[in-house]
Amino acid sequence: MTKIADSAILVTGGGRGIGRALVSEALKRGARRVYVGTRKPLTHPDDRVTPLTLDVTDSSLIQQAVEQVESLDILINNAGVTAFDDLGDQAVLEQQLAVNLFGPRAVIQAFLPLLPRGAAIVNIHSLASIAPTPFSPSYSISKAAALSMTQAQRMYLADAGVAVHAVLPGPVDTEMNADLTIPLPMASAESVAAAIFDGVEAGDDDIFPDPVSEQLAEGWRTGVTKALEKQFAELPKSV
Repeated sequence: MTKIADSAILVTGGGRGIGRALVSEALKRGARRVYVGTRKPLTHPDDRVTPLTLDVTDSSLIQQAVEQVESLDILINNAGVTAFDDLGDQAVLEQQLAVNLFGPRAVIQAFLPLLPRGAAIVNIHSLASIAPTPFSPSYSISKAAALSMTQAQRMYLADAGVAVHAVLPGPVDTEMNADLTIPLPMASAESVAAAIFDGVEAGDDDIFPDPVSEQLAEGWRTGVTKALEKQFAELPKSV
């Protein structure tokens, strides 16, 4: 189980929404260093914050960021995009996959050599990873694929002692959801960030950080999907 205090943390998409709240919460909990990946220049009053110019779809910027990070205990893949579509335009789906699936994968592959035994990877997903929403199917597909990637990484990195956490929030009051009108309560980004770190410190594989998602937590952890994940993780990794 990874502790936030005295740790070095990287948050992608750290300039707004949940990412910005994660940065603040990490500092509040005594993080030693917080690397904040953003596409636009960032300034921060806390000298423990190191801004990084980072676009998760740009391999050269990812490598430049790696070269600026001295050590790392927690890697948080938070950067993402959403789209309101009807699956009619393949380009929209490709863009969602590029940012929400292939982006986090590229970041993990690049930073993995810096993660020691006892480190953690935290991938921010969505309840749409489990069931698609009718107003954003391309987003849902990309997040479902990203959740499967997280489960696979969890299996492969277990022997290296690197924990891999999936975060499955419901609706969160962020800039990205400003135009979203649904009959469900929205949690604050600050409360979600606190719950994410609580889950990381508790060693939870899957973190349900808000009142809407929390309703699914027990059923997920004791259900057939989780049981099958654990069963498959025991199978040989080569045939």
